[in-house]
Amino acid sequence: MSAHRTSYLTTAPLVAGDTVAIIAPSGPCTRAGLRRAVGYYESWGLKVVVGEHVLDRHSRSRHLAGEDDARRADLVAAWTNPDVDAVACVRGGYGAMRLLDGIDWGAMQDGMLRRDGRPTLLTGSSDITALHEAFRVQLDVAGLFCPMPSNDVFRESEFVRADVHRWLFEPWAGRDLIGPKTEVLVPGSTAGRFSGGNLSLVAAALGAAEAAQNPGGILFLEDIDEEVYRLDNLLVQLQRAGRLSSSSGIVLGSWLHCGDADEIQDLLAEYLGDLDVPVLWEQGFGHDPHALSVPMNIDGVLDASGQTPRLTVSGPA
Repeated sequence: MSAHRTSYLTTAPLVAGDTVAIIAPSGPCTRAGLRRAVGYYESWGLKVVVGEHVLDRHSRSRHLAGEDDARRADLVAAWTNPDVDAVACVRGGYGAMRLLDGIDWGAMQDGMLRRDGRPTLLTGSSDITALHEAFRVQLDVAGLFCPMPSNDVFRESEFVRADVHRWLFEPWAGRDLIGPKTEVLVPGSTAGRFSGGNLSLVAAALGAAEAAQNPGGILFLEDIDEEVYRLDNLLVQLQRAGRLSSSSGIVLGSWLHCGDADEIQDLLAEYLGDLDVPVLWEQGFGHDPHALSVPMNIDGVLDASGQTPRLTVSGPA
């Protein structure tokens, strides 16, 4: 494995006194939400810097946190600052994919190391899938797909806050990723690199640089606020692009506000049941009110061969 991808397996990403940069690459953040986000990290003993444009509003679109150039500038500035140890996306929404084509990836590669020689850690979920997928391809670094600090779930779920804290302040190797509602949809066992995230965002990237080559490994998928027919269409896109058939295993998270759970499970079984790879249902990541965090672009093991499934982060090679 790449040394950059294994940086957090045996040594925790953060320690008290490290610096987190808060940015808003997608939807807008309120002042109250930003205050809460800063408060969480400071209560964990971290220093916090806030991106210059976090509270901006786009001149045309209320769903965007500032102009594309401004949001991109905050992302690049935080990522390439050697004094920043983690970049925390304050919320999702929509807009991260609009930033990708204007990024100088060579400069991001040259400036991604912290003072301790390890890469900066990107954290966030939902729309931040676009960044995780691009960072996987362009930078080959590990990231943390986790609930974001200005969202209600972070405020309302003590479990979410504790889980995110563990991923930030404890080493990753050997960590178990199974949620309380996880079921085996298709039995089997496999090992591979974790990728994916929000189904809509994974599908939206098809045709772009980050989707030019299917990564294989273990694919994570979840979504929110999509009708079942829309999920069907998105799965068709992944199927036709080979993203499903190239995966060695698939982990399904939450499908909040997407319709009847049994209907969604039947739909996913239709697309995934004949791939001859293990599939987990309701693993717990995504938009669940008590969503689990998931590391991306690291290797893990999925064992769904018995009654009790296991999904764990692999140790260093």
